[in-house]
Amino acid sequence: MDPIKILLVEDQTLMRQGLKTILDLEPGLSVIGEAADGEAGVSQALALRPDVVLMDVQLPRLNGVEATARLIREWPEARVIILTTFNRDDYVYQGVRAGALGYLLKDAPAETLIETIRRVHAGEVFIQPEIASRALREMMRPAEPALEPLSEREREVLVLLAQGASNKDIAERLVITEGTVKNHVSNLLAKLQAENRTQAADIARRRGLV
Repeated sequence: MDPIKILLVEDQTLMRQGLKTILDLEPGLSVIGEAADGEAGVSQALALRPDVVLMDVQLPRLNGVEATARLIREWPEARVIILTTFNRDDYVYQGVRAGALGYLLKDAPAETLIETIRRVHAGEVFIQPEIASRALREMMRPAEPALEPLSEREREVLVLLAQGASNKDIAERLVITEGTVKNHVSNLLAKLQAENRTQAADIARRRGLV
């Protein structure tokens, strides 16, 4: 039988290399490509057509949930397994809704990862039991009100804000004035219906905006 072809989308080089080593040593599995951000991950998946995509949640340029949704819109047959950590379980439900067939914690045993790849390749849906309850709780939460759309610049400011950057840091990174940053932050707080920067960052993560 042909090996299961896998694409790794992970921005941390050591993690990506470790996954590649584990998977290439397993009979019947073969890593055929790697990407370090969500945009590249979608492009690589469409070009290489792997059997399974291992997609990290926390990715630059395009997070794993958004990348999964975009990939499946363009290639509905794509089979995606999302990798996450306990402190980002707010993305579980969003990942499933985006079309992911698997959801695993990054600290899952190698045996669980390999089993999940084989099951997802076979067309099954598998969410690691440790986080399945979180997905169910998220599904049972009342729907949140729709947010006013953000401009591209507001999204850029929001990403940096969520990373803990100050107005000065954001201004330097985006080559704009601090006054302009303050205006964008004020607009973000209003659009996200947040009282402060911390709450805005929490809402952004929960909504999959960063």
